[in-house]
Amino acid sequence: MTIKLLHRAPVASDTERDVPRWALRAAYAVPLLVLPSCLWRLPFVLDFPMGQIHDAHMPALWIRIPYILGLSTLSELAALLSIGLVRRWGEVVPGWVPFLGGRRVRPMAAIVPAAAGGVILSVLPVQTVLQWMGAVDEVPYENVWWKILANVCITPLNLWGPIVLALTCAYYVRRCRPGMTMRA
Repeated sequence: MTIKLLHRAPVASDTERDVPRWALRAAYAVPLLVLPSCLWRLPFVLDFPMGQIHDAHMPALWIRIPYILGLSTLSELAALLSIGLVRRWGEVVPGWVPFLGGRRVRPMAAIVPAAAGGVILSVLPVQTVLQWMGAVDEVPYENVWWKILANVCITPLNLWGPIVLALTCAYYVRRCRPGMTMRA
């Protein structure tokens, strides 16, 4: 049995009830929105400050490497889970999963963690907004180009929470409300 990790977003849904086209596109966009911030962190592993001016020193290498690599990897894996809200494996556990393969996923087993994650991820960008308004000190950069690069890499991350909440609502309507549809 081969497992395809990379594939195209389907034209039609493989779920019991059709997924709105906007939800399919949004779910597949989430990992791409998270990727720039994950890549932005990687140079910090090698003690390259990406133009940031810090008074404090970076943590020791043995802490920094697993922390940054783990954070980037877990962020991207969590982003990939949003695809489960629009695909069949979000409704039925894949057969290759030991003990659970083939069982139906209870809707609330997906909705509760997705909604909680969406709320948490929607609150985190408040720091960015406060920095833009000047209420919180921003990280100083060597020049404006480093700051622009940081904003280009980190700003798309702010959409993650609201998109997950929208996908969770669409999942709820599709799985828990048999007569309703979310087309648009």
